[in-house]
Amino acid sequence: MIAPHIAELNTRAREIFRLVVEGYLASGQPVGSKTLAGSGTLNLSPASIRSVLQDLQDAGLLAAPHTSAGRLPTEQGLRLFVDGIMQVAEPSAAERAQIERGLAAGGSIETALAAASTALSELSAGAGVVMVPRSEPRLAQVSFVPLAAGRALAVLVGEDGAVENRVVELPGGTGQGTLEAAGNYLTSRLAGRTLAQAASDIRREIATGRTALDGASRDLIGRGLAMWSEDAARRPVLIVRGQANLLDDGALGDIERVRQLLDELEGAEAIAGVLEAAREAQAARVFIGSENRLFSLSGSAVIASPWRDGEGRVVGVVGVIGPTRLNYARVVPMVDFTAQSLGKLIGTDGFSRK
Repeated sequence: MIAPHIAELNTRAREIFRLVVEGYLASGQPVGSKTLAGSGTLNLSPASIRSVLQDLQDAGLLAAPHTSAGRLPTEQGLRLFVDGIMQVAEPSAAERAQIERGLAAGGSIETALAAASTALSELSAGAGVVMVPRSEPRLAQVSFVPLAAGRALAVLVGEDGAVENRVVELPGGTGQGTLEAAGNYLTSRLAGRTLAQAASDIRREIATGRTALDGASRDLIGRGLAMWSEDAARRPVLIVRGQANLLDDGALGDIERVRQLLDELEGAEAIAGVLEAAREAQAARVFIGSENRLFSLSGSAVIASPWRDGEGRVVGVVGVIGPTRLNYARVVPMVDFTAQSLGKLIGTDGFSRK
C-alpha cells in the first residue's frame, strides 16, 4: 500500500494523526479515541475521532494491535510524520554541554568516539554508535612477492615503518617482471600518501593510458586497488555504547524483538554498512524499520549523520539505534550536533594520534 502524502490529509486528519504519533512516541502504547477526546485539543466526539482513525488506518498510516485497543503508527506513518509533520528542537544547553564535555576530555581518536557514543546513548535512551574508517598509514614502499602459482604477497610499508601484507590473486601468466613493474609504479605514486588519497589518480592514469605499464601490470594494480579498498572498508572503528538501554520496561513485552536487535548490534561490519548509507547526507538521516535490511527483523530505527574534517571531507558517521518509538524530534538534532562537534574537534586537530 502506498501511503498518502502529508498534503493529502485534511486538517482534522493531520491533527489527529499527529496526536496519535506523538502520544505513541511518548508512551510506547496505542492511543485511543477516548484519550484523544479527553486531551482537550480536539473539539470532536469520540465517534468522530474513531471515524478519522479508521480512515488513517485504511490509508496504511495507523494500525490497531487489538480490536479494542487504540492505534499506533505504522512504519509508513512514522516516515510521513518524520518527513512532513515533526518539529525538531535544538538540543538544550545541558544536552550540548554533556556532549561537548566528553569530547573535551582529550586523548586518542577512539577515546573521543567513545565519549560521543556514550553521550548519545545516555541522552537518547538508545544505543549510541560512532563509526570512522581505520586510519591509513602514509606509504613508503609497495612490493609484490610471488607465492604459489596464481598468487602473490603484496607488502605495504608505511612511513612509520609499519608493514601490512595482503594476498593478491594474479592474472594468468604473471611473471617476475610484471610484479616488479607494478611494485615500482605503485611506490612512485603512493610514496608519502595514503592508498585512499592516491587510488583515484592511479585509476585515472591507467584508464587514460598515461602509463608505460603493460596489460598484465595494469590488471594486477587494478586487482590490488579493488582488494585493498574493500579490505579497508571492512575494518572500521565502530564504537557502540548503551545496548542496555534497549532493555527498558517497554521492551519486556517484546523481548524477541530486543533479542534480535542485540544480535544485530554484534555485527560491526553490518552496522557499518547501515551507517555508510548516511555518509553522503548533508544532515541526519532517519531509517525506520524495514527501510534498512539489517534492522528489518527487529523493527528498529537508526538516526545517523556524517561528520567532516576541517576541509569538509566526510570522516565518519555518528548515530543512535533504538526502537521505532525513538523521540525523533529530540534525537535528530542531537545527532547532528554531535556530528558537528566531532567535526570541529578534528578540524582543530583536537585528537592525539595514539
